Amino acid sequence: MSGVGGTCLAWGDEIGLRSDEPGGQYDGVPDLLWNDVKNFFDPDLMGALPDVWVSGTSVEDWQAVFDLVRSSGWTWEYSEGGNTRPLPAAAEVLARPADAETVSLCVRPVPEVRAIFRPMSAAEIDFDVDLRELQGQVGVDILCGLLCAIGRRLGKSVSMTAEGDHGHPVLGFDPGADRVVLLADPKLC
Repeated sequence: MSGVGGTCLAWGDEIGLRSDEPGGQYDGVPDLLWNDVKNFFDPDLMGALPDVWVSGTSVEDWQAVFDLVRSSGWTWEYSEGGNTRPLPAAAEVLARPADAETVSLCVRPVPEVRAIFRPMSAAEIDFDVDLRELQGQVGVDILCGLLCAIGRRLGKSVSMTAEGDHGHPVLGFDPGADRVVLLADPKLC
């Protein structure tokens, strides 16, 4: 990554977005500024693993995320019951019986950051990020870039809440604005 004033300028290229679609930035300006949102990145306030999700999804949406992961150049590992396997089709993963081994897809859009997807239901795409890996403006830009990549691929909103507080999103990708926006006041945390 290259940066100026803490802003991650090469983020869009690093996660496989077209150079005219920088993740986490709008006209070269970061979607969110660290000083404005640092409470939303505080593991003590938000929990270390905030919940991130896309509602109203389908098997096809999960497949679009799997395709994004495969085509992006991101590092990833799919496992069932702790055993690493090749990433199957989303339809196969979501058709597994309820009592089957737990599955996870660990994705690293950049080497220092991981997102863990848990395909359990076609109706919602959910994953965790580790706020301890997302500190400072670079961390904000990485998260915004990931949310933008997923939201743009699906054409849907991507929301983040404090760990275990699914009903109160604090920030997320807004497809109408084509950027990550605040959904709550970070000063009220």
